[in-house]
Amino acid sequence: MPLRFGDSVSTAQTEYGTVLLDERVGAYWELNPTATLVVQTLRDGGEEADAAAALVREFDADEAQALRDVEELVRQLRESGLAS
Repeated sequence: MPLRFGDSVSTAQTEYGTVLLDERVGAYWELNPTATLVVQTLRDGGEEADAAAALVREFDADEAQALRDVEELVRQLRESGLAS
């Protein structure tokens, strides 16, 4: 399922990954390069399995662990209200 950030979430790319600003509460979140790759894949319409495969290709990650990490990141982004 594609990932969508709420209207109150601004994003900015940095040399270290991506910064998210939740304007509702004034809180910043910093995504490292692996999380940035996951978010980009999902925002481009990819599924969680596609994001995990991207991690495996880019970072030589274990496939099962990559999928668990993607699922956890998505869960955290949705529970925080940043994404749907």
